[in-house]
Amino acid sequence: MKKFLIFTGIAIVVLILLGRVTMYYMKKQTKSFSPEEEVVFNDKDLTVKVFYNRPYKKEREIFGALVPYGVVWRTGANEATTFETSKDLRFEGKVLKSGKYSLWTIPGEETWTIILNSEFGQWGVNSGGEANRDPARDVLKIDVHAVKQDRLFEQFTIAFEKVGGDAEMVLIWDKTLVAVPFSY
Repeated sequence: MKKFLIFTGIAIVVLILLGRVTMYYMKKQTKSFSPEEEVVFNDKDLTVKVFYNRPYKKEREIFGALVPYGVVWRTGANEATTFETSKDLRFEGKVLKSGKYSLWTIPGEETWTIILNSEFGQWGVNSGGEANRDPARDVLKIDVHAVKQDRLFEQFTIAFEKVGGDAEMVLIWDKTLVAVPFSY
């Protein structure tokens, strides 16, 4: 009986270690297809950081297919995208308190819903392949226009642009551009 318990204990430890090594390898492997990126916007005493993973188009149809219209998207790949601000921001008159959030979107052909949620650090989708977001923790939702353009962007990109005394976060992939204006 003692040998059985020792063997069982060793087997459990080996399985746990094997599981962790497998998860590490899988996470590292997925990052090679959608590399991590952090984009930072600085202006005076404001710092806004977005951390996300950048998938490639790879000849796929993106919006309306890979990323369905009308369905919550993690706005990138792998982990949920994070949005962090050092100061309160205003989006269409709505105040976002300084802090760290997860960034989600609901793409549409003409309009996108931008969602900032107080939960962050989670994987972007659950085991069922759906957005891993608790809607009860949404702190801000706004609708913005999507613009179709001629130029194709192979890799999903988030950038910031200063616009007069304000700024905008720009999401661009394939032939779709979405600008999210904010003031501070």
